[in-house]
Amino acid sequence: MTAPLWDAVIVGSGPNGLAAAVALAQDGARVLVLEAKSTIGGGTRTEELTLPGFHHDLCSAAHPMGVLSPFLRTLPLAEHGLEWTTGASSFAHPLIGQPAVIASRDLDATASDLGPDGPRYRAMLAPFLADPHGFLADALAPLRIPRHPIRLARFGLLALRSAVGLGRRFEGERVKALLAGCAAHSILPLERPLSAALGVMFALTAHIEDWPVARGGSAAISASLASYLRSLGGSIEVDRPVRSMGDLPPSRVVLFDTSPDQVASIAGDALPARYRRRLGRYRYGPATFKVDWALDGSIPWTDPRVNGASTVHCGGTMAEVAAAERAPWEGRVHERPFVLMVQQSELDPTRAPTGKHTGYGYIHVPAGWAGDNAAVTASIEAQVERFAPGFADRILARHITAPADMQAHNANNVGGAIAGGVTDLAQLFFRPVARLDPYSTPNPRLFVCSASTPPGGGVHGMCGYWAARSARRRLSLPKR
Repeated sequence: MTAPLWDAVIVGSGPNGLAAAVALAQDGARVLVLEAKSTIGGGTRTEELTLPGFHHDLCSAAHPMGVLSPFLRTLPLAEHGLEWTTGASSFAHPLIGQPAVIASRDLDATASDLGPDGPRYRAMLAPFLADPHGFLADALAPLRIPRHPIRLARFGLLALRSAVGLGRRFEGERVKALLAGCAAHSILPLERPLSAALGVMFALTAHIEDWPVARGGSAAISASLASYLRSLGGSIEVDRPVRSMGDLPPSRVVLFDTSPDQVASIAGDALPARYRRRLGRYRYGPATFKVDWALDGSIPWTDPRVNGASTVHCGGTMAEVAAAERAPWEGRVHERPFVLMVQQSELDPTRAPTGKHTGYGYIHVPAGWAGDNAAVTASIEAQVERFAPGFADRILARHITAPADMQAHNANNVGGAIAGGVTDLAQLFFRPVARLDPYSTPNPRLFVCSASTPPGGGVHGMCGYWAARSARRRLSLPKR
């Protein structure tokens, strides 16, 4: 009998698919990545969306988890073209009638910016910063016995709370706004349990490394992973859509960097019907509506320190952010949405022509939303204008990415959802279904490596890394 041509075929070339391919290739596996689109990267792609010379990230933009990833940071990606660039701070949260909240790598400086709540904020985060990379190695792993159980349990006591509940530990609005902006990355209503998890996690990452962007665009992350994979002997083929198992070349294992519904559709009878039904019950959550701007200059923030931040949480007080983030779960778009902005060209001048800038902002809307694009765009720009009067006058051109466009760009963005699925108590660890090994399936040849597995969304590659660990056992590859 002829041996399979490939040890592993990976369906999808997002960060997790490429990370899985790299991890297996490092172990000597013969690896092939198949990508349906003509360019690799999934959510880490960059294009001239507005005007010539303005380079915009299609989905992911700032990358705290990329620079801090326990796996990616071990790879020689700088040798393969990846360069991180940072600003004066990780993120800023502008407020009306007072200076913006600025979060930087310097925990003491950030705490001093929070007034009377500063010492309490510092005390909450400092224990995790004694060994931040050890903490992240535990936190960005599937459910297992951690290396530092007491520290992770301490984090869990904070993370299990709602962001609003965690905010009650503090007196002033400044620290509550900081936590609300970070927690909004979770896409959960801020009154729900576990919404504090990303609030604390993102605040922590800001004090480990200033949040970077990739020079030249997020596509540089994909390009560096692909280059390193090829140096290890791996192969990538684009324009290779996979609609069924018949579209796959012979291999010992297959890893899906796809949404659960695509796994069920492609695998078909290779997976039991009961398991496919469980995949069909997976919940993806609210969608994303994004606007990219070509700008005739920097954004004129009322507090000029905001221009030094990689990311801007544009939403006002915790109460305002909570109201905005509750709306998509109620089937509506808030009139004053929380706008998550990234200022790539402030950190990376290659993104725009000399003297010009790019802008990037998205909000959360109901899943599959197909409403009035112009009205929502106007509400986004009005929200930015509250904190940066004159912003509208700087706009040279704009590009709108509605939920349907999000899914068209990347089939993993089901209904326009970009985070790989809801991260509530039911789906945080047990994703896409409840199994002791969440990356495995009932078919011992088939594995899932997308953001719909632990630890979830973000450009960190850890879902791919852990899935590769699982597949390695099937391939009987030597342990590293």
